[in-house]
Amino acid sequence: MLTGGSRPPAWAARGGEEFMPTIEVKLRKGESVDKALRRLKKRLDREGVLQDAKARRSYEKPSVRRRRKEKMSRFSNFLRNKREKE
Repeated sequence: MLTGGSRPPAWAARGGEEFMPTIEVKLRKGESVDKALRRLKKRLDREGVLQDAKARRSYEKPSVRRRRKEKMSRFSNFLRNKREKE
């Protein structure tokens, strides 16, 4: 039990310490900050950091998670079959 009215960190509620990815983008010689930010956003998107953070924002019931994964699987199979037929 915690004393002093302080809240535990978010990772403690989920049962342990989690890996926090560190993504760095270094400015190249003569590169503007806007271009570096664009590269950072692309890298974050490619690695799925923002999607993961949004998913962890609230609890997802196991049944909802299963249905979502099944739906994604059906859609990817649909696309795969469509490509094979063409």
